Amino acid sequence: QVECTINGLGERAGNASLEEIVMALRTRSDSFSLSTGIRTEELYRASRLVSDLTGFVVQKNKAVVGANAFAHEAGIHQDGVIKEKLTYEIMRPEDIGRASNKLVLGKHSGRHALAARLRDLGFELAGPELDRAFKKFKDLADRKKEVYDEDLVSIVTDEATKIPETYDLDYLHVISGTGVVPSATVRLRKEGQVFQDSGVGDGPVDAVLAAIDAITGLKGRLQDYALRAATSGKDAIGEVSMKVDFDGTVVSGKGASTDVIEASARAYLNALNRLMQASTQRTKDVGP
Repeated sequence: QVECTINGLGERAGNASLEEIVMALRTRSDSFSLSTGIRTEELYRASRLVSDLTGFVVQKNKAVVGANAFAHEAGIHQDGVIKEKLTYEIMRPEDIGRASNKLVLGKHSGRHALAARLRDLGFELAGPELDRAFKKFKDLADRKKEVYDEDLVSIVTDEATKIPETYDLDYLHVISGTGVVPSATVRLRKEGQVFQDSGVGDGPVDAVLAAIDAITGLKGRLQDYALRAATSGKDAIGEVSMKVDFDGTVVSGKGASTDVIEASARAYLNALNRLMQASTQRTKDVGP
C-alpha cells in the first residue's frame, strides 16, 4: 500500500506525490513488475484541477507535472531531444496528458482550430462549454499576439472550477503610482443589478479589495497570495491564487487575466462567491 496525494499535497510537510509514484512504476516496470490501473493520460489535468481548487500552485521544477518537466534549454540537450527523445526524457509528455507539439493560435484562429487543439491537450469540449471557452479565447487573442497551450489550459481549468457567480466583475478602474494614494473604483453585477463603490489602500490590489468590501458589506483578510505567469512574455496571463479569511472562515479563490490587478479582483470575487455559495448550501441543508 502506498499513501500519496496529487501534487504531494499535505497539511504540514506534504505527502508522496501520486503522479511521481505512478510514473516511476510505469517507466521502471521492468524493475518493479507492478501496475496501478491509473490512466496516466489524466495526470496533468488532475494536477491542474487540484491546484486550481486548492490554490496551491505547482512549482515549475516539480517532477512529472511541473512546467519545466519537459523543457530543454541547453543546446546539447535540445539537439539530443530532437534526435532521440529518450536521450533526456524517460517518459513522453503525452504519457501524462500533455501535448508534445505546441501549436500557437491567434486571433484569426477559428472555433474548430480551438476545439482541435483542446482535444490534443486532453479536453473534450462541445456545445455551451466550447462556446464559453471560445469567447474567452477570442477576448484573450485580442489582447495577446499569440495564445499558447498554457493559456488554453488556464482558460479551460478556470471555466471548470467556476462556481455560480453571486457577484460578477463589470468594471474596474485603478489609480496608483509614486506619491499617489492608490484608489480604485469597482462596479459589480448581482442578479441583474449594478453596484458601484470606491476604496483606497496601501497598494492597487488593496484598494480594489477595499472597494469590493464596500459593495458587499463583507470584510476579507488576505492570508495567502500567489501570482503565477501561465506563459512567458509581457502579455502573459497572470493567474492569482489567494486564501481569504472572512470572519474566521477561510476560503480559496482564483482569477486569471493579462492584467494582474484584474486577476486579483477576480480571485477575490471567486473566494467571496464560494463563501456565499457555501452559506446558501448550509441554509438549504438546515431547511425551514
